[in-house]
Amino acid sequence: MSPSSTDIRKTLSGEIRYGVRILKQHGVRFALLFIALLLPLWGFGALAEEVWEGDTFFFDQPLLRWAETWHSPAMDRVFLLFSKIGYMWGVVPVDIALVLFLALKRKPREAIFAGIALAGSGLLNVAAKNYFGRARPSLWESISPETTFSFPSGHAMGSMTLAAVLVLLAWRTRWRWWVLGVMIPFVVMVGASRIYLGVHYPSDILAGWAAALAWVFGVYLVMFRGARRPWQRPQSLGT
Repeated sequence: MSPSSTDIRKTLSGEIRYGVRILKQHGVRFALLFIALLLPLWGFGALAEEVWEGDTFFFDQPLLRWAETWHSPAMDRVFLLFSKIGYMWGVVPVDIALVLFLALKRKPREAIFAGIALAGSGLLNVAAKNYFGRARPSLWESISPETTFSFPSGHAMGSMTLAAVLVLLAWRTRWRWWVLGVMIPFVVMVGASRIYLGVHYPSDILAGWAAALAWVFGVYLVMFRGARRPWQRPQSLGT
């Protein structure tokens, strides 16, 4: 016996009411998820499409030329420092130390989250660089030249990945504002250093940040799905 139009209307009305109730209960979470995951993915996709088609961004060369006007021996030292600690001499050792610390503290879920997020980000960056094959800027001779491809920036992606991992791990603790206060200017200075040195377009930096945020939040959703959160004891998870 086929359902009547009245039954169909009741079913649809019930589904709509249920949907409205879910939006009222979790609307803020959905909005935050959109901002944290979908917007970075959209941003990276938009930048990647332009790079793939060989187009240039209207802001790339003007910002590079503006950064060139800042050059001085003192500024060279500052930005060379941030460039060094933004990758091999800072971010990478901290990445390793963070995973080891979490493992030694017997926080396996947190350690796995950090390990996958940090290592995966590096692998994604290498793959993306070789896939897009964007040449480095050549507006002037850099005091710290690079020979690999440009898009997306490994320094920007690595520093943002570390920052996002630390912020997410610290978010439900009293340390979150301290972490944000340290990591936001650090990430900005690392990205700025690569533009100042003339080895990255600003669009490389934006793409690195966007890819890092999307990747880290994606890993976080997998590792801490449902009611699970960092630092919760196993018995509080209902398992």
